[in-house]
Amino acid sequence: MANASGPMSVVEMQAFRITITDERIFKMFLILFTHVLFIYINIVMMVTLRSKATFGETARYILFGHMLLNDTLHLGVGLVLYVLGAFYITLMRAACAFLVLLSATTFTIAPLNLAVMSLERYVAVCFPLHHCQLATPGRTRLAIPLVWAAGCVNVLTDVCVLFLGEPAFYLAPTVCTIEQLLVAPWQGTKALALNTLLFVSVAILILYTYVAILVEARSASSDKASTHKALKTVLLHAFQLGLSLMSFVYVFLESLASQLPVAVYVQLRFLNFFVVLILPRCLSSLVYGLRDEAFKPLFKQHFFFCGSFTKVGPQ
Repeated sequence: MANASGPMSVVEMQAFRITITDERIFKMFLILFTHVLFIYINIVMMVTLRSKATFGETARYILFGHMLLNDTLHLGVGLVLYVLGAFYITLMRAACAFLVLLSATTFTIAPLNLAVMSLERYVAVCFPLHHCQLATPGRTRLAIPLVWAAGCVNVLTDVCVLFLGEPAFYLAPTVCTIEQLLVAPWQGTKALALNTLLFVSVAILILYTYVAILVEARSASSDKASTHKALKTVLLHAFQLGLSLMSFVYVFLESLASQLPVAVYVQLRFLNFFVVLILPRCLSSLVYGLRDEAFKPLFKQHFFFCGSFTKVGPQ
């Protein structure tokens, strides 16, 4: 490893051992507690969705359930990667590649799923007479594997190229981060290009659909209260998208921080990890779920372990 007093790469920074201190123990506890809490909340939300048959027959709730599953997988894998990194546990690159592939795929799927959700709301508001024909449960479920296929292209390309070119590469142990799988300059360029294309495409789609929804809500509604409610919903969804899209700047900020001294990098890396990666993914599903009046009371019952005994509304 490079001397700590000289310039260090992102990979070397990530492998740099940090002395166990009270501050580091507190940070570990904060990360573990946050992950476990929101994984539990997401699981309760998924159980709540399965408790009412109509949720499984409505496109909006099917996509919400997929968002919950994706976020739960991302938080679970993120927790595993954090523990491995915190205790400097090395893995064979084959196992690391699987974890990184799953983490990067779920990372990318979040904004893609929001884009599909925005399209569903766009159809519901702007083409209400055709919504039942266009946004069927079958078509919605078909969109989910397409989203997964698009989400795994970036890292799957890296994994396949390395496996075909250097299969022995995957037998060596490593500290497990995505940077450990980047061995050629073109990989970083390709990842930046794909992420930029994805970000721009999703941003344009969301902007178009939400502006259209807002215009339609204002022009079609003669009830000021209804118009205000539609506006609040649009703003809430835009906020949720903003939380999700924050994750795209993580690698960029990580790269910038790696140019600073090690002591500064360690603090900024934790702040970047917690604020940019964890909190947006935790808050996105919770904000969306608690905003829904049909879902909220059922979720509260299941959250406090009494939902399985009390029936609310038609099943």
